[in-house]
Amino acid sequence: MSDDTVLAAARGIRLMGFDVDGVMTDGTIWFGPDGDMMKGFNTLDGHGLKMLAGAGIEVIIISGRSSAAVRHRAQNLGITTTLLGVEDKREAMREIAAGRGIDMAQCGYMGDDIVDLPVLRACGFSAAPANAHFFVRQHVAWVGEADGGRGAVREVCEYLLDARGALDAMLQDCLR
Repeated sequence: MSDDTVLAAARGIRLMGFDVDGVMTDGTIWFGPDGDMMKGFNTLDGHGLKMLAGAGIEVIIISGRSSAAVRHRAQNLGITTTLLGVEDKREAMREIAAGRGIDMAQCGYMGDDIVDLPVLRACGFSAAPANAHFFVRQHVAWVGEADGGRGAVREVCEYLLDARGALDAMLQDCLR
């Protein structure tokens, strides 16, 4: 895809989905002594997700793994659609989009591993962190410079906002 084509696709996004492990986190999973799963999230990424929502782009999470930590993080960020333990992310995205009357060309997804390729290829805009699997990086429209869990989500959020012409105004509002 040319840069202009990617930018045009980004400009039209109304629904943006995110994987968790390797995208919203660095992919590390910690287990406590009682088997409780813990994950680390980046606060810059979290604010980027809030900025996206504030610009009218719905943010959703579709992950193959179930985790109370992810549910809690989604609630904290105001993300109301969080699908965990999903085997077919492409079908989940299609159902969500159809339920909202949104064409798949107006959907985006950020993933990092080969299991994400079906949903990435079905969306009008696809993105991956810098440290995504090499095959994923070859088959998405946009690859960030930051790694998963280390600012990749913020980077794609700002790219989408910039494509709409909304980023500068949001940044300027912070100076008031």
